[in-house]
Amino acid sequence: MQLHRFFSVLLLSTSIFSLAKAQKPVKNKSNWPVIEKQMKPWTRWWWMGNAVDEQNLNLVLKKYADAGLGGVEITPIYGAKGFEKQYLQFLSPEWVNILRHTVNKANTLGLGVDMNTGTGWPFGGPQIKPENAATKLITQQYKLKAGEKLTETIKVKEAKQDFAQLQALTAYGNNGEVLNLLSKVEGDGSLNWSPGSGSWDIYAAFAGKTRQMVKRAAPGGEGFTLDHLDKNAVDVYLKRFSDAFGDKPQGVRSFFNDSYEVYGATWTPTFFQEFKKNRGYDLASHIKELTGKDSTNANIARLKSDYRETMDELLLHNFTQNWSNWAHQLKSVTKNQSHGSPGNLLDLYGAVDIPETETFGSSYFPIPGLRRDAGDIRNVDPDPIMSKFASSAAHTGGKKLASSETFTWLTEHFKTSFSQCKPEAEQLFLAGINHIFYHGTTNSPANVSWPGWLFYASVEMNLNNSLWPQAQGLNNYIARCQSILQSGKPDNELLIYWPIYDVWNKAKGLDMPLKVHDVDEWLHPTAFYKLSKELSKSGYSFDFASDRLLKQSTVNKALISTNATAAPYQVLIVPQCEMMSTETLDQMIKLASSGAKVIFQALPKDVPGLNNLEVRRKQLKASLAKLIFTDGADGIKQFKVGAGVILLANNVQKALNAIGINRETLTDSGLQFIRRKTTTGKYYYLVNHTAKDIDTELSLNEEGQVLIMDPQSSNVGLAAVRDKKVRVQLKSGESLFLKVGQNGTTKTPWVYLNKAAHSINLNQPWNLHFTEGGPELPADQQLAKLVSWTTLNDPKLQAFSGTGVYTSSFTLSSKTAKEYVLNLNEVDECARVWINGQEVGILWSIPFQARVGKYLKAGHNTIKIEVVNLMANRIRDMDIKKIQWRNYHEINFVNINYKDFDASGWNVMPSGLIGPVSITAFN
Repeated sequence: MQLHRFFSVLLLSTSIFSLAKAQKPVKNKSNWPVIEKQMKPWTRWWWMGNAVDEQNLNLVLKKYADAGLGGVEITPIYGAKGFEKQYLQFLSPEWVNILRHTVNKANTLGLGVDMNTGTGWPFGGPQIKPENAATKLITQQYKLKAGEKLTETIKVKEAKQDFAQLQALTAYGNNGEVLNLLSKVEGDGSLNWSPGSGSWDIYAAFAGKTRQMVKRAAPGGEGFTLDHLDKNAVDVYLKRFSDAFGDKPQGVRSFFNDSYEVYGATWTPTFFQEFKKNRGYDLASHIKELTGKDSTNANIARLKSDYRETMDELLLHNFTQNWSNWAHQLKSVTKNQSHGSPGNLLDLYGAVDIPETETFGSSYFPIPGLRRDAGDIRNVDPDPIMSKFASSAAHTGGKKLASSETFTWLTEHFKTSFSQCKPEAEQLFLAGINHIFYHGTTNSPANVSWPGWLFYASVEMNLNNSLWPQAQGLNNYIARCQSILQSGKPDNELLIYWPIYDVWNKAKGLDMPLKVHDVDEWLHPTAFYKLSKELSKSGYSFDFASDRLLKQSTVNKALISTNATAAPYQVLIVPQCEMMSTETLDQMIKLASSGAKVIFQALPKDVPGLNNLEVRRKQLKASLAKLIFTDGADGIKQFKVGAGVILLANNVQKALNAIGINRETLTDSGLQFIRRKTTTGKYYYLVNHTAKDIDTELSLNEEGQVLIMDPQSSNVGLAAVRDKKVRVQLKSGESLFLKVGQNGTTKTPWVYLNKAAHSINLNQPWNLHFTEGGPELPADQQLAKLVSWTTLNDPKLQAFSGTGVYTSSFTLSSKTAKEYVLNLNEVDECARVWINGQEVGILWSIPFQARVGKYLKAGHNTIKIEVVNLMANRIRDMDIKKIQWRNYHEINFVNINYKDFDASGWNVMPSGLIGPVSITAFN
């Protein structure tokens, strides 16, 4: 009831927050939704040393808005050396005033402001004294034989544990006896007890301190990490913010919490009481099993499952919900990265207003020409199934936004192109994410020489990046995509149960933080993961459900409703799992009885946990005995109950077919998709991440008029439909939207590129003129042939990062074709194109092509191409010359492998327009 009440209160309270409520985007004549600020990409905004001032903030905020960003997320961190006099103390009156100025200035520019509820990470600071700091379980062992007295006092031996509290003292006899000796300990720590017979192992359990400090703290944010499991500690932590804000809203849209990185925090002082209340037995009697090295005993696995479930409850109620309630009182919402937490990620994501995932490292895409250097590859690729934990929590909770911290360590510093960003962002969109945050942008005053202040783990999405003049290309693409991906509601037919007890039921270890970096351990080996991957590849759409979510779910007209504002689901799927509580199984049966369709890949075998085990096993057995299946076709067993049905089938796809749940066959072409449902129809977002161009006719599960919408160019046109199949053309690396339904007044047909008529190679000489960048502008060049500008004679060009403008001309004998396509082929790294003085647009990703027919004329034509390259060559030159450009407190600057950064050994990166450039006519 407590959780259900929380969700009800949250549903009511969020209606007062303008950005938490579902907004219907206003339609304009172009068929694209009007772009609102939350549809644009936002960015993590590092305030180094809090060395910020109104003049510089005004300058950079204007440039962020002009480049197409929608908002900033303030995270104060350590500062640059030599600027200490400009530092502001976090949450001081001066700092709060500059926050207010930032919010006001951002609002005038149409930008939103989010704020980390802290500095660096995780939450902590000077207000967290040792009694409220992150806590760990410390155990010590003693041995006594009959008649012996313990000569030493029972006190913590570990250094720097002055605040450790003795919480349990348990003696284990050699005949299985267990005695609680806590009451026998005197005030000075001496034990007033001696065994009458046998040998005894005595375990002392202390609530000690991890002594973890805030990582990358800003001035005024230094201190111990808080005890997230303790409500009083969280209240103490948040009171500092309330006091600094005068308990008044600050105009912050959302308070943010980074991924849970509270290391070794295995305990809280109230753990024994909470465990006994929620699990029904005394954990103090099991200290030996809890902390022993046996990693195979089944009962120890059950004990630790109970321990982990208790941690989950403490983290959910005392931190996540508590923090969200506090933010709501300040008229703000919460945005949380729940991954890394020792709890049920779905519930922890679901307890906030904007669940947020993250990408760390780079994925492999077989797109021809897409650079992926061996030195950029980390040990674990971003996993779309992992991202679906956050989007599922948003979808099942009826929340509009699911966000992502995006592009962390996508490549080595200064080598990230927009072309590399695109498929990584698209993979997030396909996983249900619709609110991208760049990681990130470092605030840097104008008087700091190039490359300015930089954070050590970011793609440098800032004003000093040589790519910045063309950042609108990427930003506008993301905004168009998110304008649709935030429209209507998700359209996922399947709800897949996540068997958390199978994850928790491990005898190894103690707490179990479920990290993005450890998916190989806790996610990939599971039947849940394998089934999810298989269903996705086959063309099904789904979200994930926890035990808590199912408990509050209902059935309406045979559809499963997880929340009053969420889109309903057609079927619940239960992957093969060992452990399931009787309560969850009974709820699944109840949903089916109320009209739902439920598919079990296999029936659960056992109940989780240790308490009343045999009683609960009998209850599970009795519930399973109610499921009287009859054999059907294709090995599918069926049990009709009430108004619904339960199927048992190892092959889940066959069971889905049997009850008329159709997959989208378009995935057979290699395309990936996600759907959104609106009042007038559905949107399909299609992405081609294969190595081949795709020109095919697709069958869609939704019928109606089909509008093709290209998020890169913003072009729109009616699709060709034949025999209810829609023709689509997508080159490798491209994406588009299909709007299916009643599309209104659009009459213009989409122009398909059929067989090429002829091509013109733009092989006239090119003039190359450098307009901005450094370390100094190279001289103009005349090029008979396009090559990397780093191979030209001017030695300045190998060190140059910036903008070069290419101009040339060509002759078009006649203009008779239906469409003409400009192909730049190789571009390092991004290009803005003009033809005959008219801007074509920014070609920033593979394939570097654009439709240009409307800009061409018969006879003489001119072309101008402005190209920006990476920062890499200039940084390389600075390191070769040992020019000092990085000088920070705490951590200076590291490479992708967290070693000292040094670019002096890098190869020169190709730069400029490589081509060959051509224009192809299509009829």
